[in-house]
Amino acid sequence: MPGNLAKLRSEVELALTGCVTPFDYSHREIAETVSSGIPEIDSLTGGLPRGGLTEICGPPSSGRSSFLASLLASRTAHADVCALVDGCDSFDPQSASAAGVRLKRLLWTRCRNINQALRATDLLLQGRGFGLVALDLSGIAPRLVRNVPLNVWFRFRRVIEGTPTILILLEQSSNAKTCASLVLQLRAQATHWMTTLPEPAGHLHPSARFLGGSKMRAETLRSRVKRVIEFSTPGSNSASGIFQTKTPWSIPQPETKSPSE
Repeated sequence: MPGNLAKLRSEVELALTGCVTPFDYSHREIAETVSSGIPEIDSLTGGLPRGGLTEICGPPSSGRSSFLASLLASRTAHADVCALVDGCDSFDPQSASAAGVRLKRLLWTRCRNINQALRATDLLLQGRGFGLVALDLSGIAPRLVRNVPLNVWFRFRRVIEGTPTILILLEQSSNAKTCASLVLQLRAQATHWMTTLPEPAGHLHPSARFLGGSKMRAETLRSRVKRVIEFSTPGSNSASGIFQTKTPWSIPQPETKSPSE
């Protein structure tokens, strides 16, 4: 049986002489990496690789949306044209804009189901021209994402190989680990609450407390590339992988002077 398989492979490769052989995948061990917009993540991973698939997984409230907003803000600030395939139409442009995303450099594709999301991603990758393509399936039931054939992820990886495109896949659990260049798992550690009343009055009125932010931990499940870091992350802790998220209303706003002042 092994001899027959080897002979069949040899015949196929001979028939495809002059074409790119389908049995080889020229995975680059050294890849250009770019900042995710979160110094702690950059220190942990060395950044996100171009020409590869990065998988971000974690349960609800694990920081996936904050990660995506920071990444889009970072890449649009660097003049990259980005595309977001929204698997269940959950993206909030106002919150993204408040986080620094330049919406004029973002193509938002709103989908109703996972099949539409996969087809849209395939078309965007085939069309080229995007510095970042993010496929957000985090709001879709994990059982549906698990049913996506493995060849879909391999095809996506193959399309962006050797290109400057960053492909991001966001989901609740890892399903494309075998063909991802980088896999990050996020989970919440602590939640920070704020109050509109001075202490200790705030403890007496729970309804006056609101979410101020959360502390998240990132763990590298897989990294297949040797990084070439083209950015600096001063003051970050490479061993922790912990970052802080903040709600827009918890960030102090600059004071504005009245026209008469």
